[in-house]
Amino acid sequence: MDTIPLYKEIQACDVCRSFLPFAPRPVIQFDTSATLLIIGQAPGIKVQESGIPWNDASGQRLREWLQMDSNTFYDPKKVAIMPMGFCYPGKGKSGDLPPRKECALQWHDRILASLPNIQTTLLIGQYSQNYYLKDTEFLSKYPRLTERVKHTQQAPDSLICLPHPSPRNQIWLKQNPWFQEETLPYLRQRIR
Repeated sequence: MDTIPLYKEIQACDVCRSFLPFAPRPVIQFDTSATLLIIGQAPGIKVQESGIPWNDASGQRLREWLQMDSNTFYDPKKVAIMPMGFCYPGKGKSGDLPPRKECALQWHDRILASLPNIQTTLLIGQYSQNYYLKDTEFLSKYPRLTERVKHTQQAPDSLICLPHPSPRNQIWLKQNPWFQEETLPYLRQRIR
């Protein structure tokens, strides 16, 4: 399956234009041979400016968590990146605004249909977890992000729940030392 037409269609999307602080610039990465899928929130301002997914401090921490070099991470034949919102949503009172909902509704199913080789999906942050775990017993059992991350080995369908790797989450990481000790080794083992 050729993903280039779908990629070009997404790059031309302007469904949210009137709600965004800048012209739409969808930031995604995918190829039919990718085996790892990363579903995060939405690009930050630095990513919006560069057009490169996870090209900021959050991305650096994520690559450290994965123990993955930039060449591997940015190889669409290995890693697909599909955020909940494809464009920078703008600044809120405490951080960026939530991802726009239109992207997931319009594009996610089509992108997922073009990714037959995905073996593991990382759900980073509450927005992707709430969306992809809705109607699951796992979400009912673990309604809070911390609980989902702590029990991610019980998540369905090769899904791994992670907190957002933002530097703003430093307090969460300090309050939850089990993440470094238990979750990161599990994550690294799964993606290998």
